[in-house]
Amino acid sequence: MNLPNITAVVLNTNRKDDTLACLQALAVSGYANLRVIVLDNHSTDGSAEAIGARFPAVQVVSLERNLGYAGNNNVGIRLALEQGADWIFVENEDTLVEPGCFDALIAATQADPRIGVIGPLVYTFDPGRTISSGGGRVLWTVADAENIAMGAEDVGQLRAGPVDFINGCGLLISRQAVERVGALDDSFFIYFEETDWCQRVRKAGFEVWFEPKAVMRHKAPITWAGFGPSTLYYMTRNRIRFFARHTPWPQWPLAMARALRGAWRGAGHHQREGRPEHARATQIAISHALQRRWGKVDPSLWKTDAGDRTLAHPTG
Repeated sequence: MNLPNITAVVLNTNRKDDTLACLQALAVSGYANLRVIVLDNHSTDGSAEAIGARFPAVQVVSLERNLGYAGNNNVGIRLALEQGADWIFVENEDTLVEPGCFDALIAATQADPRIGVIGPLVYTFDPGRTISSGGGRVLWTVADAENIAMGAEDVGQLRAGPVDFINGCGLLISRQAVERVGALDDSFFIYFEETDWCQRVRKAGFEVWFEPKAVMRHKAPITWAGFGPSTLYYMTRNRIRFFARHTPWPQWPLAMARALRGAWRGAGHHQREGRPEHARATQIAISHALQRRWGKVDPSLWKTDAGDRTLAHPTG
C-alpha cells in the first residue's frame, strides 16, 4: 500500500534554534512521504536564511501579516491542500517528533478510516518519560479542558483510542476532515483553536484519536503558573467561547455559569495577590466574551513583558 503524503506545517516566530531542531527531527523521522512548510511570522533573528541554508527542501513562506496562531497556520494548511497533501501535521516549532512517529500515526488511520484527527503521545523536553499530553479530555460540567495524564510518568498506562481533542503542538488531520469542516477558526487568534477544531471534526462524523505508539516532545511548560496577562486574556475569553459554542444543551447553563464564575474568581485572586494587570486582562476577557468580541486584542489594554508566553506569537 502506498504511503499517504504528509505535509508538516510549522509556524516560526523568532525561534530559529527551536525551529532548526524541529526540522532536523522531521528530517530523520523516517517517514518516506513527508513535505515541510515553515511559516515565518516576521522573524528578525535570521530564521528564514538559516532554514534555507540547512534545509533547502523545506518550503519557507513569509507571512504578509500576523493573523495569530490559528490564522497563520491556516495559511500553511490551505497551501498544503493546494499542493496535494493527504494529511497535514500542524506542529509547534518547539517540538521534536521521534523516529517512527508518522508511521505509527498513519498505521492507525489505515486501520480505521473513520479517523479524521490523530495525535501522538507527547513528552516534556526533560530527559525521561514525563507526559505532557496523552490526548485531551473536555470536562463539560465544569467548563474545563485538560491534557490526559499531564505530569505523570509514562509506564504504559495509556491506550490508543478516541479522545475529545489533540493538543495543537502536534496534530495530524486528514484532507477529508479539513474539506468538510474547514480550517482553524482564526477568530480564536490563539488558544482553544485546536479544541474547537477537534469538536467540529467529531460533529462531522470523524473520530479524533490518540495513538501512544507515536511519540514527540514539547518544550512548553505543563502548568500555567507564571504566565502573563496576554495569555490569561486569550485563555479566559476563548474558554468561554468554546463552551458557549460546543456544550450540549442539558449541560450548557451550568457550564457557562461555572466558566464565568471561574473567570471572575481568577480575576479576584490575581488582584489580591498583587497582580493587577493579570486581573485587568481577565476582566477584559470576560467583557469581550460577553460582547462576542473575538480575534486579536489591543495588547496595550494592560501592561505585560517578555515573560508572557503569548508574546512568542506577537500580537502587534
